[in-house]
Amino acid sequence: MSTKNLPNTYDYLLPESLVGLHRESVEWMQTVAFWQDETRFFASLLESTKTANPKGVDTSEMLRDLDRLHQMLFEYLAEEIREHENVLSRIEKGAKGVADSRYRETHRSLKEKMTRFTLDFRAFKSLVFSYARDLKTFRA
Repeated sequence: MSTKNLPNTYDYLLPESLVGLHRESVEWMQTVAFWQDETRFFASLLESTKTANPKGVDTSEMLRDLDRLHQMLFEYLAEEIREHENVLSRIEKGAKGVADSRYRETHRSLKEKMTRFTLDFRAFKSLVFSYARDLKTFRA
């Protein structure tokens, strides 16, 4: 008897429970908190290497990118997730005028934002790591 491997997907026949969506939101908040720590580390690293950089690399551009990430991370993404969780709390309490379907739409939108931000942040980290490798080689 042979079995067929099905692709991993989140598009199940039944919608995910609100508890599952809550867990995912909590995971996002933990991820954002970790990213905040990483951005502080990268800012410190880039500030400390401004004067001695290899190949005349302009760290000010990387710092501007880091500031843009901070703004997105702190002002928008984290706040949107917190608001999203507040809506869930209102749904759980049975508040009037709060729709489960709208919550799910917002969740899908936030999931897309997290995916895009993850890709952007990975690209930025790759740039910083490349710079750090070049700096190490330059100092050696």
